[in-house]
Amino acid sequence: MKVHARAAYIRQAPSKVRLVLDLVRGLPVDEARHVLDFTNRRASDPVRKVLESAVANASHNHALDPSELRVVAAFADEGPTLKRVKARARGRATQIIKRTSHITIVVGDGHEDEAVH
Repeated sequence: MKVHARAAYIRQAPSKVRLVLDLVRGLPVDEARHVLDFTNRRASDPVRKVLESAVANASHNHALDPSELRVVAAFADEGPTLKRVKARARGRATQIIKRTSHITIVVGDGHEDEAVH
């Protein structure tokens, strides 16, 4: 069984969030927590929150054992872009692009791989 959690409109570029998600994809949940504890990136905090939410959804809503869960999928989609203006020399202005992310983490117990396709 697969259970997911999602955080939307995280104020960080999706490319930076994907670097952290690449570290935890495919790992057991306990090992993924350990990796996120020692990852020195700002995106590790929201990724950890989404991971904990997915584990809580699996244990509370579907009665799955949290120790048997692993990160099946993890991805960051691009959210809306905030556009701001910065004043420059000689009365000009440049645009500042502030990107947002939608983080999704899917955890599962690994038993769906045994099904015949």
